[in-house]
Amino acid sequence: MLGLKEKLQQQIPALREEVRKLIKEHGEAVISEATVSQVFGGMRGVKGLVCDTSVVDPDKGLAVRGIPIGELADRLPEEIFFLLCTGELPDAEALASLQAEFRKRAQVPPYVWDVLEAMPKDSHPMAMFSTAILVMERDSGFRRRYAEGMPKDTYWEATLEDSLQLLAKLPAVAAGIYRLRSHRGAPLPSDPRLDWAAGYAHMLGLSDPSGEFANLMRLYLTLHCDHEGGNVSAFTCHTVGSALSDAYYAVSAGLNGLAGPLHGLANQECLHFVLEVRKKFDGVPSDEQLRDHASNVLKAGRVIPGYGHAVLRVTDPRFTAFHKFGERVCADDNIFRIVDRIFAVVPGLLREQGKAKDPWPNVDAISGALLYHFGLTEFEYYTVLFGVSRALGLCAQLVLNRALGTPITRPKSVSTEWIKSNFKAAQRAA
Repeated sequence: MLGLKEKLQQQIPALREEVRKLIKEHGEAVISEATVSQVFGGMRGVKGLVCDTSVVDPDKGLAVRGIPIGELADRLPEEIFFLLCTGELPDAEALASLQAEFRKRAQVPPYVWDVLEAMPKDSHPMAMFSTAILVMERDSGFRRRYAEGMPKDTYWEATLEDSLQLLAKLPAVAAGIYRLRSHRGAPLPSDPRLDWAAGYAHMLGLSDPSGEFANLMRLYLTLHCDHEGGNVSAFTCHTVGSALSDAYYAVSAGLNGLAGPLHGLANQECLHFVLEVRKKFDGVPSDEQLRDHASNVLKAGRVIPGYGHAVLRVTDPRFTAFHKFGERVCADDNIFRIVDRIFAVVPGLLREQGKAKDPWPNVDAISGALLYHFGLTEFEYYTVLFGVSRALGLCAQLVLNRALGTPITRPKSVSTEWIKSNFKAAQRAA
């Protein structure tokens, strides 16, 4: 199989022609209409983007390039990035080539550590992560080549190079932030013998005699890789990138969106709930105790974190993959056992009380519990892990959009007064 860049060079002309033909033949066809409630409600359900890297089906969950995420659980994140970009999984030779590309770019510039060490000691890890990415923008090949006047049809090549540079360094940057922020010592050097995720696990510096923490990192970074184009991080990255801002600007912006409590911080809230249950019952409660506790939480106007999803109407297949891992690795761990019992009790309770259209768990309901099991207990850091993974999808989407010449994102906005006047006029006419 061809390497990543060569594969894209082979595919892109046909992709460009396909889009050109679709616009020519169907350019005036209506895909979606927006209601007033959708306009005021965050554009939920309004179809206004094209994203070929992944799709989330309400009844099936995430599929990456048409492959259900559960079928990719044993794949390395490097394989997933190749798949996101090309629609094909790499063979052994192409995988080795991509891993070599990451390794040769993995060295973090010293100025990054200078900036991070100069930040306040209580800076949020996500602020540090986003800042580190942004300061590396000085080395953007896209910005340099754009200033030199590169042809439009090579924009994707410079974006791919920036993406490889960025992704190669993210594990070391993220691990270094963990060590600095948690006062565990200086950043650890990378081990060139390890794959991308195992190298990240190694540089975090947590004890891993069984190698299962490295396996968890492989799984975690694969499962969180992408989630369509309309979530806050992906849409923000897309919007910033559509202005031809380079990958450093765009990914940093996307991760700033990921840092919000309604997006990437959800796994922290889920783990807080699990630990609250453990503390209340001094261990693992019975199903009856858990049911009573969850019922009281709902009666108090709170939610059961991790249950329900904006799109899904089934158990998140990423939850299933994590649950399978937990059953194999830490079935006797009290935190995992509580997660397991919540899964057994809460969906039925939510259905009975009519509290959720989707009473099933999403990925956040379990991911933090597994991290906690391996000693990664610093909650504020969890979203950085999410960000390392989601950067795979953000970068792949940037590369493809540059290849297709996607124009700047500029939807039309209207005022509240326009809506009021427009519908008053429609009522009078009726």
